[in-house]
Amino acid sequence: MSLIKKLSARLQNHPKRIVYPEGADPRILQAARQFSTRKLGVPILLGEREKISEIAASIDVRLDGMKIIDPVSSDDFGELCRLMKAFPRFKALDEDGIRNLVSNPNYYSTLMVASGRADAMLAGATTVSSGALRPIFQIIPLQKGFKTASSIMILSTGRPEIGADGDLFLADCGVIPEPDERQLCDIALTTGMLANQLTLQTPRIAMLSFSSKASTSAHPSVVKVKAATALAHDKAKRDMLDMEVDGELQVDAALSPEVARLKHISSSVAGKANVLVFPDLDSGNIASKMIKVLAPEVECYGQILTGLTKPAAQISRGSSASNIFGTSVIVAAQAVDRRFIDIDLELHS
Repeated sequence: MSLIKKLSARLQNHPKRIVYPEGADPRILQAARQFSTRKLGVPILLGEREKISEIAASIDVRLDGMKIIDPVSSDDFGELCRLMKAFPRFKALDEDGIRNLVSNPNYYSTLMVASGRADAMLAGATTVSSGALRPIFQIIPLQKGFKTASSIMILSTGRPEIGADGDLFLADCGVIPEPDERQLCDIALTTGMLANQLTLQTPRIAMLSFSSKASTSAHPSVVKVKAATALAHDKAKRDMLDMEVDGELQVDAALSPEVARLKHISSSVAGKANVLVFPDLDSGNIASKMIKVLAPEVECYGQILTGLTKPAAQISRGSSASNIFGTSVIVAAQAVDRRFIDIDLELHS
């Protein structure tokens, strides 16, 4: 069973509310229709009701089971303005400045998630990355014990011998251009934590490089990855996180047991990795986009933001309705309390 099907079954037991700031986009409407029809929760579409209804009718999408909110005319607008004013970074803004921000669907949706009016959000369908990410990073706090927010792409390869039953978690593919070793450590562990939450498998985290276990290399990139690996290993052990971390590893040694054997690399991660952590944004972004182009049979979902206390995703403007639906399922499933998942497993064991 694919990851999306597994998470959909989880959401059918524990449905969630997901807010879309670009509610009039046809792909969002199609994805939201699937989300509602499959009884995964309630899609919340931000925008003008008349415009959303007109576009939905033109592509034969029903709006029953969905909620439409026009931020400026909403019942919660005043309360969300007061909430925004309470954030220290916005205290200097006057009333008009606050109202202008809250009327922006990206800020409004982020405030909905921050205040518990929605469980998760997905932005970026028609907005540049900075416009989608800025409100999220300004408003949603970081996870306790971490100082870095980043992002992941999830690849469903359809090959059970790869990663976690065919699924791979790639980070960071969209946020931090040149992470230092401490940021790389945070990226590895927060990605591993999300991988564990979604797959219920032990994360096997490969810290990627252009070399594998090069004991004599003094190249700054290799030194950084080695240091990040040591930090991640120590922090995982100290915080009792159930995950394995190894590096530095080339990507073939991380994924192929045969290559790992030929290179004489023996570990719980080498050849069996399900989380791939890239040394910088160049390599992560290039790899993820190259896979999309060269291997269209591989389903790609994301970017899923990690290191935050609330679930959020920032998608590419080139995403299809299918990608948006899958990413919606993933980010909504983040909001399901792990205790409920464990109870479900006990009931069906």
